[in-house]
Amino acid sequence: MNTHALSSVAARPAPELSTVMERGLDFFVSLQEESGCWMGDYSGPMFLLPMYIGACHIAGRDIPPADRAGFTRYILGVQNPDGSIGLHAEDTGCMFTTVLCYASLRILGADRDMAEMTGMRRWIMENGTALGAASWGKFFLCLLNLYPYAGLNPLLPELWSLPAILPVHPSRLWCHARQVYLPMAYLYGIKAKGPENSLIREIRRDIYDRDYDAIDFPRYRNYVAPTDNYRPYSALLNIVNGIQVFYENHYSARLRERSLAEVYRHILYEDTATKYIDIGPVNSVLNTLVHHFEEPRGYGVTQSFKALETYLFNGHDGKKMNGYNSTALWDTAFAVQALFSTGLDANYRGALERAYGFIRDNQILEDVPERGKYYRHRCRGGWPFSNRDHGWPITDCTAEGLKAEALIRNALPVRPAVPSGLREDAVRLILSFQNRDGGWATYEKQRGGKWLELLNPSSVFGEIMVDYSYVECSSSCIQALARVRSDYGGALGKQIDRAIDRGAAFLKRMQRSDGSFEGSWAVCFTYGTWFGVWGLRAAGLPAGAPEIQRACSFLLSHQRRDGGWGEHFLSCKERRWIDHDEGQVVNTSWALMALIAGGMGTSGAAHRGARFIMDRQMDNGDWDRESLVGVFNKTALINYEHYRRYFPLWALGLYNAANRTQS
Repeated sequence: MNTHALSSVAARPAPELSTVMERGLDFFVSLQEESGCWMGDYSGPMFLLPMYIGACHIAGRDIPPADRAGFTRYILGVQNPDGSIGLHAEDTGCMFTTVLCYASLRILGADRDMAEMTGMRRWIMENGTALGAASWGKFFLCLLNLYPYAGLNPLLPELWSLPAILPVHPSRLWCHARQVYLPMAYLYGIKAKGPENSLIREIRRDIYDRDYDAIDFPRYRNYVAPTDNYRPYSALLNIVNGIQVFYENHYSARLRERSLAEVYRHILYEDTATKYIDIGPVNSVLNTLVHHFEEPRGYGVTQSFKALETYLFNGHDGKKMNGYNSTALWDTAFAVQALFSTGLDANYRGALERAYGFIRDNQILEDVPERGKYYRHRCRGGWPFSNRDHGWPITDCTAEGLKAEALIRNALPVRPAVPSGLREDAVRLILSFQNRDGGWATYEKQRGGKWLELLNPSSVFGEIMVDYSYVECSSSCIQALARVRSDYGGALGKQIDRAIDRGAAFLKRMQRSDGSFEGSWAVCFTYGTWFGVWGLRAAGLPAGAPEIQRACSFLLSHQRRDGGWGEHFLSCKERRWIDHDEGQVVNTSWALMALIAGGMGTSGAAHRGARFIMDRQMDNGDWDRESLVGVFNKTALINYEHYRRYFPLWALGLYNAANRTQS
């Protein structure tokens, strides 16, 4: 709804604003870890935990009773009334995740006759059975010995033996896809599968509507249930799959052996470079199984399972698996900026000093060896999403880390400080990440053409094959470069200026006709528009620039009568604004920060937005849980536990400053 007419009648929030901020900061600072970071629940995707449970089963690794209970509670806690489990914790039914969760619960010891399990089986039968699971589901069912490889489109290890110059070489893929398909190719190449026992045979009977041995599985290679078919197979992918099936029926044993060795070499490299944490949990689980099938009791298995434990998280709703080994650097960098925005930083000097220590100690100090050979971008000077051990620097994490480091260092006499050479390394790393289109992707420069998306085999995810330039990453990098621009002259200063100008041009091209910016890593247009506005302002556009005002007008058109903003996660999936049933504090915080940057911090719309945030603070200084707001690849919702804590504080701090200046 358009609120231009209503905004003038809204009153400014009462003077308790400072109290709200102090109470919120007191609570949030109490959550700081001993290491100096903040990190929280990063769960949500419902395929992660079943993969971990399945890996434990395949490897014969015992799961402690307390963990079994916690895992069970979490899975059943997100079950839908129709018996299904969604792709993420707030989704409608998905065959991929429902089948894997069902198998996992049986492995954990759940009684098949309990009502929740009966409901799950009924939903599976009514929606196409496990035969309709998306490709990742079918693959993991193969590993569990619940689906034969004959019914799976091939994942050929031989692709890794192709010349790297070819546009279809796996090195062209987004690094997450690359690192997942790498162990998939190995496990497919050896046709890895867990033991067949009475439990497995019983699960087979539960997830199919006919006798397992009587199913013509090859007929279902390309069958995906409607529940899972977000990105239907393209004609090109069907052709490629047909070629791969032909090859698999006639492959050279010698080439297969050589290709498996090449793939295994890359897997060992990834494990070594990340201390077996790997780039993400799916990659980590699959690499663990590679080690299991290579050497069941070897060093690789031991270290892999130890690393996997860093992904597990005890939450209020049970024990789960996070989408990363932590959110530590990302949350801490944002928390620092939020704290400074309140103007109350002098009251929390100790917390800021501890945060600085964490940021300093988790900057990546050296490049990985032979990075060209293993398709890795430079690393030195960057910051990861979690901690230094993870080893993968990210554009926006590096940028936000650099901003937070500068804020604390310029405000406090921190010792020791990040050396100037390492700060310059961070700047040069950000510059090296910039794509030809002027934007920034995530972990590396874009390696492959967008046409590779036609080969997306996942069905359930969108935009998974290529590391695109994103509004959010580009904005963060522009902001960081703008913040440090005055520190560098000469050739480097000119590089920074050019990068900012090119980045701003990219953001302008990404702005939609309605004034919005689409977000890719959170829900959705409030998130993207905040980043878009802040990036353009950092690049030098004035608040009154047409691009800024069109963005503000877009946000104003979606402000609710209660003063807040509420955006549904389906906005990401359908790529258009979809209202949430209720206003959301985090969406409201992003919208408010964008409006303030657009010179509207003293407007009635801003007053009403601030009031919405203030009214929803609880007595202890926290804000209540609302809908999950993180997302990846358009369809997978993920939790950022601390977003509901520091973004409201950040927005209120900026709002307070805008109104204090005005008065």
